[in-house]
Amino acid sequence: MSTPSGVEVSSSTLRFLTHQLRRHRRAIGSRWRRLSAGRQALLTLAHLRVGHTYAQLAAGFGVGTTTAYRYVTEAVELLAALAPSLADAVRAASVKAYLILDGTLLPIDRIAADRPFYSGKHKKHGMNVQVIADPFGRLLWASPALPGAVHDVRAAREHGIVDALAQAGIPCWADKGYRGAGGTVRTPCWGRWETLSAGQKAVNRSHAKIRALVEQAVATLKSWRILRKLRCSTTRITGLVQAVLALHLTSSE
Repeated sequence: MSTPSGVEVSSSTLRFLTHQLRRHRRAIGSRWRRLSAGRQALLTLAHLRVGHTYAQLAAGFGVGTTTAYRYVTEAVELLAALAPSLADAVRAASVKAYLILDGTLLPIDRIAADRPFYSGKHKKHGMNVQVIADPFGRLLWASPALPGAVHDVRAAREHGIVDALAQAGIPCWADKGYRGAGGTVRTPCWGRWETLSAGQKAVNRSHAKIRALVEQAVATLKSWRILRKLRCSTTRITGLVQAVLALHLTSSE
């Protein structure tokens, strides 16, 4: 569905967010506003899906920049609260044969001095987000954001992913960045390619083929352009990721 503002959104996504905003307004006894719940939903989706700035939103929807910011913040907080927790995601995935885990970097606008946010792996500043996908590469869960300097295996441990999967007994495929994670996390055989046995090479090829599907989940997350280059405070990034996750899971039901 293409809206008058040029935002490509599914009708179900727009309806879902509009419904949530209407319920929220009734719950807090909100009085008249410049935009209806439907227009607020569209404004928010324009920010998340297309990455429109608050100035662009204000001009396009006929409101002030502060109002645009307030509307988006309200909707994002509402959506983030609806995103599944890790426990919810693992419980829902208990019937899956296995899961795939990977970390992705969400680029942020930072200077060289901000070392905690610099990822040596990606050679840029950003936030580390852990992604869990099902065997078909479908996005199931995305973690809170950590500074880009945090390595994947450390992030997985800090979020409790390794323990949660182990307790549920769910096998999980991951790349060499998770070596030593333990639990049910499976990583490729370690060593130089020329020193690996024929069997180990076959295992690694099979492992890589399975694990590659997680890229679909990462691409799903980054199809929301707001996450491709974040220029907001790092404290707001987790909320944006969780909001996008909630919208994605709703539209894929």
